[in-house]
Amino acid sequence: MRLRLGIDIACRAAHQASLADERGEFAWSGRRFRTTATDLERLWALLPAGTDPAMVTVIMEPTRNAWVPLAAWFRRRGAAVVMVPPERSADLRAYYSKHTKSDRLDSRILARLPLLHPEGLHTEEGLGPGDPLRRAVKLRSTLVRRRTATLARLDALLEILGPEWHAALGSDLANKTPLKFLAAGYACPHTVQRLGVLSGDVGDRRHALGGS
Repeated sequence: MRLRLGIDIACRAAHQASLADERGEFAWSGRRFRTTATDLERLWALLPAGTDPAMVTVIMEPTRNAWVPLAAWFRRRGAAVVMVPPERSADLRAYYSKHTKSDRLDSRILARLPLLHPEGLHTEEGLGPGDPLRRAVKLRSTLVRRRTATLARLDALLEILGPEWHAALGSDLANKTPLKFLAAGYACPHTVQRLGVLSGDVGDRRHALGGS
């Protein structure tokens, strides 16, 4: 017999779950749990003995991103995960707000939803924001590698240009000022010489770089 596990997801409070069979009869309802391994194992243990995980359908609303770890956990267990489309959620809320005191799609309603829409619920296979996050992290990793390689090349070129250049700017290449200085055409000692000698530490540095 197919089982439907309706889960009313909460962002900060405990979630609530209700289990119904394919006729809509409840085995239990209103069980509270949180997104922890212990609570999820305890909830899963409430399924009837000998239940085939492939016969379990978990039905949830896509509440923020709180549904993502729950969906991943139940999929690993072998259950199918169904998300209620936002437009259908809005229609159901409008209906319940007219005929009940609440417009919330609680766990009992979600567990019985396949009786109302047997053909309209689609299995969720994605990871919500997980895939875009993975792509963004991969892009950042590539940019960091390229930046590190570029700074290493600049450091090597400064060392070849002259020891005084490396001593003056070598430790500051991660900052924008020495990079702007070099990009403006002052990587040439003769150009730096034409700047003249200034007083203080800046003057000492320019004097060293210009060689006079």
